[in-house]
Amino acid sequence: MSAESEPTLSAAPAAGLDDETALRLLRDGQLEVAGRLVEATNMTLYCSVRLGGLAAACVYKPVRGERPLWDFPDGTLAAREVAAFEVSAATGWRIVPPTVYRDGPFGPGMCQLWIDTDPEVDLMALIRSRQPALRRMAVFDAVVNNADRKGGHLLPLIDGHIHGVDHGVSFSAEDKLRTVLWQWRGKPLSREAMNVLARLERDLEQGRLGRRLRELLTLAEVEATWSRVRRLLDTGLHPLPSQDWPALPWPPI
Repeated sequence: MSAESEPTLSAAPAAGLDDETALRLLRDGQLEVAGRLVEATNMTLYCSVRLGGLAAACVYKPVRGERPLWDFPDGTLAAREVAAFEVSAATGWRIVPPTVYRDGPFGPGMCQLWIDTDPEVDLMALIRSRQPALRRMAVFDAVVNNADRKGGHLLPLIDGHIHGVDHGVSFSAEDKLRTVLWQWRGKPLSREAMNVLARLERDLEQGRLGRRLRELLTLAEVEATWSRVRRLLDTGLHPLPSQDWPALPWPPI
């Protein structure tokens, strides 16, 4: 992390919070800006959030700090980050850290729990590995149509779990998958993945996930998400790189 400054938190550490508690803290707690992540493309603020006796570090990305993009509607990136968390939660894979949409010091935006990573992990070696956690993430990225899965968006924890962050350019209705995780391209999906995808399809059609995504995305984007899940189930294969869109993000880290 490169920030101008960093808060010191003496209350409960983020690692000790279950998702429900973390979401309540992020949604209802008092945000205090401590610094800015200067390498981020959009305004990304490092904050503390406090509620009662709980405190944690978090990332706050206000909508007003989003740079316009030619291929995504203005002011929609924060909602896409929250939508990615909702899909992650529905899979049960805990890929995206707890994330909410809320008001803050610079207006509405997304607020996500800060994750401390294992500094000993070599990201280049990690992205070339075939860890099951990365295979799950590859499936997740295919579902959300992630256009920017860089190595630097992987957060390896000391306990071996791997989070993924920065999903603002996801959920386009057009195929835009760009990722460094092509190890399984064209390979059969695991039985676990097929079971999770079947559950996602039902949840998108008639469950909470479909209702929640319609609050965050356009109807066309929600329908495209369902179509991607259906296509994965029909083929039973990890997707191949597109011939019409760059397969790798740049820079890849």
